[in-house]
Amino acid sequence: MAIIGGGVAGLSLAAELAELDGRMVERSGGLRPELRIVLLERENQFAYHSTGRSIAAFSESLGSPEQRALARAAHAILDALGAESGTPLLRARPLVWVAGPDHLGALNDLLTANPSLRVVDPAAAQTLCPALRLEATARAAVERTAQDVDVDALQQQYRDRATAAGAVLRTAVGLESGVWNPARAEWTVTTDRGELTVARIVNAAGAWADAVAARLEVPVAGLTSYRRTVAIAAADGIGPGWPLVVDVANRYYFRPERGGLLICAADETPSPPTDAVAAPQDVSVALERVTAATTLRLERVRTSWAGLRTFAPDRNPILGPDPKQDGFYWFAGLGGTGIQTAPALARLAAAQLLGEPFEIPGLRAEKLLPR
Repeated sequence: MAIIGGGVAGLSLAAELAELDGRMVERSGGLRPELRIVLLERENQFAYHSTGRSIAAFSESLGSPEQRALARAAHAILDALGAESGTPLLRARPLVWVAGPDHLGALNDLLTANPSLRVVDPAAAQTLCPALRLEATARAAVERTAQDVDVDALQQQYRDRATAAGAVLRTAVGLESGVWNPARAEWTVTTDRGELTVARIVNAAGAWADAVAARLEVPVAGLTSYRRTVAIAAADGIGPGWPLVVDVANRYYFRPERGGLLICAADETPSPPTDAVAAPQDVSVALERVTAATTLRLERVRTSWAGLRTFAPDRNPILGPDPKQDGFYWFAGLGGTGIQTAPALARLAAAQLLGEPFEIPGLRAEKLLPR
């Protein structure tokens, strides 16, 4: 089996597949052949694009009902992975959702989606983040279960687990083409490093997932990538324990980061798959919006970067076998929730690929199937 893509999706799946396969071989007493798993990443390092550029925030309030169910399941998985390794992957950081007078309906929708949120008045929100302007905040809600994710440790754990269980992980290998042989039920895959033959391909290529499908002459899924720019601005008086503050109208978010303030205008600019670069105009908009919402004097921008968030038309992840092409499986369209949904998606995908039962509470897995 070949997994295309070495971000958090591909790495988590390689680990889950290899470990589940090992358990199944043990259960069979060695009568079942061990699965050959190879992961191919075009870049010279793993997690170079979206995974490595995430702001690494974990919230069970984000996205669709399916994404929220995946986040709840992933929370338990990440806690367990941290406990097993001795390196916690999650660190508590409350999230304060703020609404201006014109966006109270959006806050009410959020409260309905996640009943564990606690409604607070602007003054209470200001006790958590003293820089909030009271006049800019009509109402707020606090998500005490929000977390920061140690993304570097997470992807390293998956790499270690995958290789320990027998998976082969390779960088600097670019997929060029592939031919499906229905008589033999296998792919002959051509890369810039040679050919390989596999029974199944898993498309975990992030923003390049449709391009991978096209190279293999599989119908594309209609994915769209959007650039998002993030910056760290210098400012006085920032408390390292401040929460992540998110505007419910999706106009900005900010939190302490490396002695400064991480800021973002929550921009979504359609982009082809590329090595995304920060857009100065989006940094300027973030500075303007966060300045208007706080009492902070944001001075020079110390650094900025951009990543791509890739969505299917319905904005749910795509997970499952292609309906028109045998031997081709989708693990794509994770959008802006990849870090917090991939652990659960990978466990579900591994079970599906190996024919093992596995369910995630509250998840309608059929909503994720490719169409």
